[in-house]
Amino acid sequence: MTSSLSGVPLSVLDRSRTRVGETEAETLRGTVRLAQQVEELGYHRFWVSEHHSVPGVVGSAPTVLAAAVAAATERIRVGTGGVMLPNHQPLVVAEQFGVLESLYPGRIDMGLGRSVGFTGGIRRALGVEKDAAEDFTDQVRELLGYFTGTQRNHPQVHARPGEGLRVPAYVLAIGEGAQLAASLGLPLVIAGARGEAALLDSLQRYRSGFTPSDWAERPYVVLAATAAVAETTEAARRLLLPEAWSSAYSRTRGVFPPLEPVDPQREMTDKERGFFEQALQGQLYGTPDEVDAALGGLVERTGADEVLITTNTYDRAELLENYRLLAELAGLRVSR
Repeated sequence: MTSSLSGVPLSVLDRSRTRVGETEAETLRGTVRLAQQVEELGYHRFWVSEHHSVPGVVGSAPTVLAAAVAAATERIRVGTGGVMLPNHQPLVVAEQFGVLESLYPGRIDMGLGRSVGFTGGIRRALGVEKDAAEDFTDQVRELLGYFTGTQRNHPQVHARPGEGLRVPAYVLAIGEGAQLAASLGLPLVIAGARGEAALLDSLQRYRSGFTPSDWAERPYVVLAATAAVAETTEAARRLLLPEAWSSAYSRTRGVFPPLEPVDPQREMTDKERGFFEQALQGQLYGTPDEVDAALGGLVERTGADEVLITTNTYDRAELLENYRLLAELAGLRVSR
């Protein structure tokens, strides 16, 4: 029987989550190695993220890490999911991606988000205020203008390299991100964090409001999802427990710890248990058939053009097997 996911491009977003017993340097090398492995499995893109001063996450310099990933791979597209534009000057971002595109032509993606540091201390260290995200639309326009040579905020200022290059830009949908992507004619990266009804509503507004541009002729939706696949439903659920426990721990203690093996019977307070179960809500897991039906059905209902998998777990071998099973469902071509 044909898989529901057959033919759907699959991509990976890795947040460089630390593990117990692993140094931060080993975590970053693990991200690069994972990119090599999913390239062999036939995945379309490999993206890295930006987090500052977050215990348990060392993906803090996405363009630097993307350069390391691109240097270690040959075919897979490499990008950011994303660069948090309010933390940076658009000129610097344009120059960074100009360097990446110049070194690895035709393989670089520019995923852009609007988040700022999650505490006042981090924002002060970055030199931004909480309201910096309100200027996201203008920042994106200025950034794109550096590539086209049309930005007017700073006359006679040009991105070198950058100007004249065409690095595909993607908007990570938070708040009004879907409307911004539509108005600028950019592809959209979106998750169903607020539920499927809200997701479908955002997508309807994105598609109906989309204005074709030099960057994209039509709407393009990348659906971000967590998916865990294993031989049994329970084994698949166990893959998600380390991240769920880490999330529950952070909500009760204010520290986001490294991933560790989690005993499903672990004793928790009622408050911890509530956050733990909440972290598992909306995650897709199960046998290959179960995940194919769940994720394939979501792709069909949303009309997504691509799926970006964001799964985290403690055991790297199990994570890779998860990606292998998903690749098999989608019929990805394994490189030889």
